Amino acid sequence: YICIRNYYILLIMETNSNHTTAAFINLSSLSQYFIPLGNFIFPIIIWSTKKESSEYVNQQGKETINFQLSLFLYTLLLALIAVPIFLVTLFKTINFEIVMENEDLFFENLNFENLSGLIIIGIVAVVILGFMKVAEFFLIIYASVQTSKGENFKYPLTIPFIK
Repeated sequence: YICIRNYYILLIMETNSNHTTAAFINLSSLSQYFIPLGNFIFPIIIWSTKKESSEYVNQQGKETINFQLSLFLYTLLLALIAVPIFLVTLFKTINFEIVMENEDLFFENLNFENLSGLIIIGIVAVVILGFMKVAEFFLIIYASVQTSKGENFKYPLTIPFIK
């Protein structure tokens, strides 16, 4: 009976370790605020070293990496929409003259009266990007809490790149 109980206690500790690893995979995505591409590098490193130890860690690691890849794709699409529209509209509709005096470059007669509705699309894309980054931060924290409890967490709007 004692051996069975010790085995049971060992099983609980191992499960808690897997939950902690899954939570750490999610939290490692926050490294993007300190290290460029840290949201990809650290989750992939942790997931690839621990995925064989537990199906739960493997599943949550894939979910985290798929979420980060999906956000990268969404950000890229928003940038491809917003930046060209913003630049073309800005330089096409704003009247200005470039003047060079004493090796200094000046813009004179700037006129913003003729801005079209296309620039609004660019502004909306930037606002959506801002909301997306705030939502990402809170979803990573929420996912970490849920996975530390042992619950399966699925990020919303995630494309399953890794199956």
